[in-house]
Amino acid sequence: MNNRASPTPLGAEPGLRTRLTALCDEGWEIWSRFDTDVRQHAWHPFVAADYECVLHTLLTLRAPGGRFLEWGSAHGVITIMADLLGFEAYGIELDATLVRIARELADRYESRARFAAGSFLPGGYQWNPRSGDTRLGTIGQGTPAYAELGHPLEDFDVVFAFPWTGEEPMMHDVMRRYGGRAARLLLYGVSTGVEVYCGGRREG
Repeated sequence: MNNRASPTPLGAEPGLRTRLTALCDEGWEIWSRFDTDVRQHAWHPFVAADYECVLHTLLTLRAPGGRFLEWGSAHGVITIMADLLGFEAYGIELDATLVRIARELADRYESRARFAAGSFLPGGYQWNPRSGDTRLGTIGQGTPAYAELGHPLEDFDVVFAFPWTGEEPMMHDVMRRYGGRAARLLLYGVSTGVEVYCGGRREG
């Protein structure tokens, strides 16, 4: 059963629409510079998601007191977007340079979004698929960032990620083992848009 609400229109919140548009525009500018300055010289896993597509989904999930987490928050646009929509928003990013950029961007938009450098994999987590291939792909390894955020994974109502192909099963496994029972996992794909899961089952 689909219990998601229709997207909340932003027409009644013109100031918010203006801030979100400016945020997305600046996000694309930052991404373009990053692509030129970094990705054209060495491989890096950061690729920007379609911000408007993600915004549309987040609008259907707005709820008072909702807590949002982005796995791999990069330069912070989606986490800041969630904060501007009323979520208590947090981002985890392995690249400390991107965390610094995200914090600066949050300051410019007077956002309370918080970012931590480290891994989104909880301490002690081991990926043990039936295939026996335990490689983590682009996710990498680092110190779990939840202690810095002050919340374990189970405290979050909405978790967003933009996985590379093949990383989705591990993300589902992490949510199954450590996430809240009613939490939603949002996975973005270039060809699929945002897919919403709850309890391992796709909604919609």
